[in-house]
Amino acid sequence: MKNGIIECSVCHSKLLSPSSKTISRAYDRHRSRVSSKQRALNTLLVVGDCMLVGLQPVLVYMSKVDGKFNFSPISVNFLTELAKVAFAIVMLLLQARNQKVGEKPLLSISTFVQAARNNVLLAVPALLYAINNYLKFIMQLYFNPATVKMLSNLKVLVIAFLLKIIMKRRFSIIQWEALALLLIGISINQLRSLPDGPALGLPVGTVAYIYTFIFVTVPSLASVYNEYALKSQYDTSIYLQNLFLYGYGAIFNFLGILGTAIVKGPSSFDILEGHSKATMFLIFNNAAQGILSSFFFKYADTILKKYSSTVATIFTGIASAALFGHTLTANFVLGISVVFISMHQFFSPISKVKDPPRNGTLELVDHQDSHRSKDSFINMAAGANDEASHRVGSDEEQPLLPR
Repeated sequence: MKNGIIECSVCHSKLLSPSSKTISRAYDRHRSRVSSKQRALNTLLVVGDCMLVGLQPVLVYMSKVDGKFNFSPISVNFLTELAKVAFAIVMLLLQARNQKVGEKPLLSISTFVQAARNNVLLAVPALLYAINNYLKFIMQLYFNPATVKMLSNLKVLVIAFLLKIIMKRRFSIIQWEALALLLIGISINQLRSLPDGPALGLPVGTVAYIYTFIFVTVPSLASVYNEYALKSQYDTSIYLQNLFLYGYGAIFNFLGILGTAIVKGPSSFDILEGHSKATMFLIFNNAAQGILSSFFFKYADTILKKYSSTVATIFTGIASAALFGHTLTANFVLGISVVFISMHQFFSPISKVKDPPRNGTLELVDHQDSHRSKDSFINMAAGANDEASHRVGSDEEQPLLPR
């Protein structure tokens, strides 16, 4: 691309490069025609995410002793990243063994170095996730597990704004109303949830809301940036991208452990100190949750990920009531009902963004319907050049982004 112009690899005619707005429109059209395989993948991702995310606050709560953690939360995050790195390495080895003849070898030094350069942006969400994973433990000191899940649902609204600003995603009025309903549902459940007593010299409410603000904004920015980084290098194996992402995360958490050891002394450097069976399950759950999230960001989208996490709230509430005797109040039942109404409204067919009438600018014709279900998820960006009236033969059509 040069000066906003791209050249067709088939006939060498020159076209205008797609803007972020046209990419957003192409994404909206792609969502309306996903294949049955994509729907099945989305369903599996949502079900798995509901189970893992819903169980996470419960395991954190079980890890507390007398309301405190006997272990360093950073050590749990570090061990989680190491587990995810190990999984990525194993999957890379298996993928390399199943490569076809003529394909670029995954395990070659040149491939690894080039992929590392192309995916260096993954260091940004890795740092933000390291901060967020620590905050997950801090939040448990102020709220019960069900409330933590409800507060985390605020990320949906923040993510929507970030997607609109950064990635130029479009949302209809009905979808914005659905997000407003989501906030109402969260607020209903939040009533009278703060414990009594001071902390850090400030009222508990003040400290809790400060942590809540960071807890909502940091992972939201990480999620949007992670989706952008993974999809911008779609040709790279997701396991290789995960290796970089989790490797960066392990480095940042290890630096946190070193910082803690400097402040508190060498005795705090023991990363296994204070761990129990509950923390081992927590590490496994967090690792599985992180791996699943990467598939959401690369093959689905961030909004679907956060709404699936919202569904996990009901599982968390029931589990915390059964295991710890927390009461499922009328506020919780009413709040979660409003959340489900919001979810239905957001994903309803009538809420989809309608394309405005096309102007006289250049447009690229869409792929024919017979080819649509065969395109991979990222090929939704191939329709981003819908503002170029460039026609080629049916056997010459190529997506702008690789399969």
